[in-house]
Amino acid sequence: MRLLLALIIWLLAIASVLLFVVGPWQPPPAISELARRIDAQINLTFALAGFIFLAAQMALGYAVFRFGKANARPTGGSAVSDRLEMLWTTGGVVLFVGLALLGYSAWAEARFEVFQNEPASENRLVVEVVGQQFVWNMRYAGADGVFGPTDVKMVDDALGNPLGIDRDHPYGADDIVVPRMAVPVNSEVELILKSKDVLHNFFVPELRIKLDTVPGLEQRLRFKPEVTGTYEIACSELCGLGHYRMRSFVEVLEPEVFEAWLVEQALYLE
Repeated sequence: MRLLLALIIWLLAIASVLLFVVGPWQPPPAISELARRIDAQINLTFALAGFIFLAAQMALGYAVFRFGKANARPTGGSAVSDRLEMLWTTGGVVLFVGLALLGYSAWAEARFEVFQNEPASENRLVVEVVGQQFVWNMRYAGADGVFGPTDVKMVDDALGNPLGIDRDHPYGADDIVVPRMAVPVNSEVELILKSKDVLHNFFVPELRIKLDTVPGLEQRLRFKPEVTGTYEIACSELCGLGHYRMRSFVEVLEPEVFEAWLVEQALYLE
């Protein structure tokens, strides 16, 4: 009976680990170097956690087989080694703090300029992303490369000015606002994240970037896509009854196609 119980424990532990290794819930393909670094860190964390889990369950099965007795009752306390307890406690702290430190640079690289592996490119594309119930608005600076001023009194969704851009200002006249994002492949992109109303969350699974948009705050994300295609932008923060339909897309285009797209969008301002 003890052997059967031990075998059940071992088989369940092995099956659980195998499900994570070969299961159907793998993440979508990574399309940037940063995304691959984040994947490597996640895989390392899962591998270590899986090894510890498997070792613990093997030890549990062995203890059941070796020391378990039918109808056994406790006979008293057992001596506990303080040194052994300190050893595994310290080992756990070192392991988890070490994993956090290893992953910090990849996490911070998308958010803080100082953690970029390479100096910022002068040609970095800057896109302002504004979340509102229940759409995303993407603003490009236009030919002058400068975002125009905004005024809350000018916000008018019905007239096509959801961000309140001052179109009479020289810098605001050529600003492009679209519901879908387009970026050139193999180019640095910086997002300025804002919100008009409540908390939203900007999430692109293939890029492994994810950050809240907070009313009154301006936050930044940076990435460099390496694979052309169309990828979903999801709001992963419950933001109201229409949250389920708050989605958009980022199109990663060849540079010449992106430039043509910008020219086409600018024509709608004339």
